[in-house]
Amino acid sequence: MSEELHLSVNHRELEIPLLQGGMGVGVSLERLAGSVAACGAMGCISTADCGYREPDFYKNPEEANLRALRQEISDARDISGGRGLLAINAMVATQQFAEAIRTAVASGIDAVISGAGLPLQLPELVPEGSALIAPIVSGGRAAKLILQSWMKKYNRFPDFIVVEGAKAGGHLGFKEDELLAGEAPSLAAILKDVLENIRPFVDAAKRNIPVFCAGGVWNREDIQALTEQGAAGVQMATRFIATEECDASQAYKDVLLGAKREDVSIIHSPVGMPGRAVQTPLLKKLSLAGRIPPVHCSRCIKKCNPAQVPFCITNALIEAVKGNLETGLFFTGENVGRMKKMTTVPALIKELGY
Repeated sequence: MSEELHLSVNHRELEIPLLQGGMGVGVSLERLAGSVAACGAMGCISTADCGYREPDFYKNPEEANLRALRQEISDARDISGGRGLLAINAMVATQQFAEAIRTAVASGIDAVISGAGLPLQLPELVPEGSALIAPIVSGGRAAKLILQSWMKKYNRFPDFIVVEGAKAGGHLGFKEDELLAGEAPSLAAILKDVLENIRPFVDAAKRNIPVFCAGGVWNREDIQALTEQGAAGVQMATRFIATEECDASQAYKDVLLGAKREDVSIIHSPVGMPGRAVQTPLLKKLSLAGRIPPVHCSRCIKKCNPAQVPFCITNALIEAVKGNLETGLFFTGENVGRMKKMTTVPALIKELGY
């Protein structure tokens, strides 16, 4: 572990400077997160409708999600054998943002990573010393705004920061037109921008604030290039999908294993952000029909109006994780075309040079 990387909580340390990205719905739950932590890295559970497997999910989604989250954290801890760190990924845009974080902290989670919006209230949801807190940002301006707010209102600083570039999968913190035009800044440029903007806060905190890079990171060479430019480590998501331990169905994994780069496109998500996904029958149907009215509502997104939303993203992601090609939405990173075979979490981490 780098001498400058000091991430530890509850007598556990991050031995390997690698974060597994949170993937919802249901792609990164207890098995994947626990297996990553068991290798000494940071495993991450996505809180996005994580209770979808509960029998009462569609009747009591809020209760089902929190019940499942508690169990997933407990199971992931058992799988980890007490090694590594366990995190949750909580989206600001979700209705249960605050409740999910409080539940996770009460269940002993080690870190809370938050994006899909500016997590300005995160410090008040995580008592100091209980868990690590980290925002996901896509530029120096957002990082500066968040850190200014946290310092002024709570006298708190992030324990680490995740910098996400334009090649990431799922929801993206960039304008749709710049993504479609290929004009978004490179991950290296974003890293430089963030490091420059947080320097005054690092000085004020009188400690290091490690920065992890995500979005298009594929191999050891990518990791080395980013660490040479100041990153403490990286976050990876798509590569962990093609592992035996990933919580998604094999059919889901097979869709991504069969996808080529030209099969991936930028979509407009009901969350209100652009996203990157594999072109499937669902997206083709949407392009023709314009709208697929929701059948159920799990009350997942704060600003969602079921009467107007183009499609139900929760249902589409649930169908995907089950492996339903016709009705599923398969989020992925830009480099999915490079993923050709199944592996295991320990083998992948070894391949990355850790």
